[in-house]
Amino acid sequence: MLSHTVKAKYPDATVVYNDYDNYSERLANVSKTNKLLNDLRAIVGSFKREARLTPDLRVKVLERVKKDDDSGYVDYITLSSSLMFSMKYVLNYEQLEKEALYNNVKKNDYVVKGYLDGLEVVRADYKELFAQYKDCDNVVFLVDPPYLSTEAGTYKNYWKLGDYLDVLNVLKCNNYFYFTSNKSHILELCEWVETNTGGVNPFNGATMSTTANQMSYTASYTDIMLYK
Repeated sequence: MLSHTVKAKYPDATVVYNDYDNYSERLANVSKTNKLLNDLRAIVGSFKREARLTPDLRVKVLERVKKDDDSGYVDYITLSSSLMFSMKYVLNYEQLEKEALYNNVKKNDYVVKGYLDGLEVVRADYKELFAQYKDCDNVVFLVDPPYLSTEAGTYKNYWKLGDYLDVLNVLKCNNYFYFTSNKSHILELCEWVETNTGGVNPFNGATMSTTANQMSYTASYTDIMLYK
């Protein structure tokens, strides 16, 4: 999480974390998630890593997940990374049982003690939060919207193209870190608008940093960070 990373790097800074999708609930229930993953490790045993589960193992895994689902809580977003491949998520049991499942079960427990320490945690529409801080001195905005043209199913609201473009208003005349990927094509879109309509490219003058990510043997993408 960006806010956690910034607070660790700059402990004296005031860091406001907009927990719009209630990530803190997932942290609060990490002991349940760790217990579930520990049981799944026992079920899959020495089964080959990254291999598709056999029908028998699949049934046992789903039965174990359903047990927690019936009792009240499963962090399906975190669970997805242990049973499916990168960038693929489900939000409930009904979605999970329709998917092919793989042995990507995390080998170690999640450790989150103190993860939100020192942060000012709020839950608000980003436009309201931006309006509150846009005229303050010494503010840097961390802008990490769902990536355009990628899966945004883990977010509360459906994001249209206009929503992605509205986020760019945060960049005008402000210090920022903006995160996207080469799959979104948002940079190409802004360059096209500037070239063909005379509009202002909000990324002009920004510095770019990239990181390559390998999702599988045949699929990869590049994370992009722009900052000014």
